[in-house]
Amino acid sequence: MDALPYLYQYSIGSIVLGTGLFFAWRHGFVGLQPGTQRRNLLMMLGGLLFFMGLQGYMQFIAPLAPHKTGGGTPVQPQSVGTSLDYAVIIFYFLGILAVGSYFGRNNKSTTDFFFGGQKFAWWFITMSLVATTIGSYSFVKYSRVAYTYGLSSSQTYLNDWFWLPLFLFGWLPIIFFSRVVSIPEYFEKRFNKSARLAMTVLLLIYLVGYIGINLFTMGKALHHLVGWPIFAAAVVVAAISAVYVSAGGQTSVIVTDLMQGFVLILAGGILLFLGISALGGFGEFWAFLKPEHRQAFPNFNTDPSYSSVGIFWQDGMANSAVYLFLNQGCMMRFLSARSLNDGKKAAVATLIILMPIAAMVVASGGWIGAAMESAGMFPTDPALRPNASNIFYWVAAVLCKPGIFGLVMAALTAALMSTVDTLITAVAAIFVNDVWRPYVKPNQPDRYYLGIARKSSISVTIIGVALVPVFMTFDSIYSAHGAFTAAITPPMVVTFLFAMLWPRFTSKAAIWTLVGGSLLVLFSLFVPEVIAPFSHGIPRVKADGTLLEYANAYKFTRALFGLTVSTVIGVVVTIFTEPEPMEKMKGLIVGTAGPEGGKISEVFAPSPKTLARVVATSADSFNEMSGRYDVRMSAAALAALGGEPGNHLLISDKRWWFGGLRSAHCTVSLNTLGESDNSVELGPDLNGVVAKAHSNVVIELLP
Repeated sequence: MDALPYLYQYSIGSIVLGTGLFFAWRHGFVGLQPGTQRRNLLMMLGGLLFFMGLQGYMQFIAPLAPHKTGGGTPVQPQSVGTSLDYAVIIFYFLGILAVGSYFGRNNKSTTDFFFGGQKFAWWFITMSLVATTIGSYSFVKYSRVAYTYGLSSSQTYLNDWFWLPLFLFGWLPIIFFSRVVSIPEYFEKRFNKSARLAMTVLLLIYLVGYIGINLFTMGKALHHLVGWPIFAAAVVVAAISAVYVSAGGQTSVIVTDLMQGFVLILAGGILLFLGISALGGFGEFWAFLKPEHRQAFPNFNTDPSYSSVGIFWQDGMANSAVYLFLNQGCMMRFLSARSLNDGKKAAVATLIILMPIAAMVVASGGWIGAAMESAGMFPTDPALRPNASNIFYWVAAVLCKPGIFGLVMAALTAALMSTVDTLITAVAAIFVNDVWRPYVKPNQPDRYYLGIARKSSISVTIIGVALVPVFMTFDSIYSAHGAFTAAITPPMVVTFLFAMLWPRFTSKAAIWTLVGGSLLVLFSLFVPEVIAPFSHGIPRVKADGTLLEYANAYKFTRALFGLTVSTVIGVVVTIFTEPEPMEKMKGLIVGTAGPEGGKISEVFAPSPKTLARVVATSADSFNEMSGRYDVRMSAAALAALGGEPGNHLLISDKRWWFGGLRSAHCTVSLNTLGESDNSVELGPDLNGVVAKAHSNVVIELLP
């Protein structure tokens, strides 16, 4: 078996992982000391060994099993799009609208709108991240890849792990303690306004383009399955997403994504179960897969459409880094967690547990289709036989009875809406915080910006719909997605990593890296020959002279070209520019972010908590500038927390299964409540959001 793809990924990936562990060790997050340090180290190394073992088994042992062919009976798609299917889809649409609107009704500030009040438990964030990761394009494009290349379609979902130490022990503490609300704002704090503006432009292009890709793939799916016109289907789904997002913001997104995450996993699991059952059980399914289809990695460099080295650089290095560190929607998810520890748990659970599950869910149609073809279950009429582009639709239509087919359609819709709603709120956040607030209307009340956020959410959706015809010009969704991300992400990744890890990296170097790297990548779209030295021998796709054909040439290894030239620009410009004061970077580079006046070892320390009795009052005291309620506490409760007036609190219903939905951020009032026990005073608004009078609540003291 070919060991080169496996060794290549884990050699370079281990360097990325090792870099993260080096900084984590240097700043006391991991080590050999008993307790948290050793646990963190074992967690990182254990995750690496798990994925090395899993992919090693798939690459070297699984292909050795015998391959079986024939013996099956040709099958035809059943009647699809019945009244029951439409009823399931409509019921799902109405349920999402109702849930999203209901839970998002209490938004009073931009913090509520963009970050859901920063109150959610880790498991809410985890399911939301998975639902966001699995877009509508995921089912279609990964089933296509799975049908053609087998289990290697999972490579994309199993290579994010290398970035986890840098994310957990570097970026996560920075965004929590620096109080930044957007990626471009971080670049202004770390560098200057020019760097912020450059990053704003690139991020908006990246996020708005993603919205267009998702709407296009959803329209294409509905067109194949129920015959709706692609553009019209995209408009319908976009309108539904825009309604609950503009009404409820991040709270609506996270709550609906919890539902949609379960629907995605359930529907993909059902499709895989039905396919395995139709083939006669897992043993038969496994035997019908071709030996090369059981491998973790495809060819190293022989197929320009899907090679392991190309996918590693485009997805594992460039796209995974952008997803974890620079995707505004992902950042907003983690900032919606009620604590840094909850964000940490969400990251680990997502990458170790749910990403392998997601890999199976999105590729199920392609794996089943490939096994059914080996079993002789494809129609004999060539006109009725499926191909790689429509294999997901064909398998769903063959296996799913009315009602179940509607559930699969609901899953596709869930995949679309759970990604698009995140992107809509992300673009709205950047527009409000990095365009409108600093340049158009500064120093306005928070409620004014809340109104702009709602209006911009609708505007962003309209722009995404307008991009659908552009992406309709691509024959392959995978090609469209890969070419787009490989072209836009490398300069952002290099600039960010230098900003976070290298104190010597200067403001001028950041701007030159962003702008110069983007221009060179743009140049490679017209002159793809410059990518050839970075292509690892991958053949160039023949071009017919159009821009899109040139973009398709070396479309995956363009990411390596972009990463390399951006790195060279960043290093050279840094060497020839003056260093900047270290004081400017405190809290913005790895190892300097932590509680004010505290130690770095306290970054992931649990916050003090206490149980308190609710005392009702006739009126709430809401601070428009801070976006929090001012509450009075008893001296006993304040002493139990070790707090003082002006401290930041999170008051929550004591029942954990609400996951933070029934909670609110508050500030300790200067006046003490005259009660002898642990008690807190809540007005009518907080009584409705958190808990009723005389019940008990959990009060957490936040840094």
